[in-house]
Amino acid sequence: MSQPLVSGVTSERPVAFDPLADPRLYDGVLSRRVLAFLVDFTVVLTLTAAASVVIFFLGVLTLGLAWLLYGGVFYAMAVLYSGATLGGDRAATWGMRLTGLTCRQLDGTRPGFLIASAHVVFLYFSMTILTPFVLLVGLFTRRKQLLHDLILSTVILDRGRLEGRGY
Repeated sequence: MSQPLVSGVTSERPVAFDPLADPRLYDGVLSRRVLAFLVDFTVVLTLTAAASVVIFFLGVLTLGLAWLLYGGVFYAMAVLYSGATLGGDRAATWGMRLTGLTCRQLDGTRPGFLIASAHVVFLYFSMTILTPFVLLVGLFTRRKQLLHDLILSTVILDRGRLEGRGY
């Protein structure tokens, strides 16, 4: 079933929910996003350390050639981690799961691997330029979106309220 748009034209994908219909979906999201980021950053650092050990041994085997991978190992781990978790069935990284958050696109669908990977790339890029002011954007948007959310048309929501467990 598709939703009518303008003059009888219908969209191809049905809208799962209206992300602006319930502003309570965004209550406390910004503060929980900070905690989720810290958890996820720790996970990515741990994955980077493990990958660095593997790269070291590969470097020994390749007479130092694999050591060129050290420059991008953190970014590769961040993209793979976010793509696999944020782009997965739960649409949340481990930090987001811990803090009760989930990600959706504006039409209500879950982001795929590509959107999730772009999400972390834009996050780190915006943090590099705007830190700590990257959070200020979220204070002035109705859906508590940060700059990278606005670019990718995603929203971070309270998972409990979205699933009907809210109070």
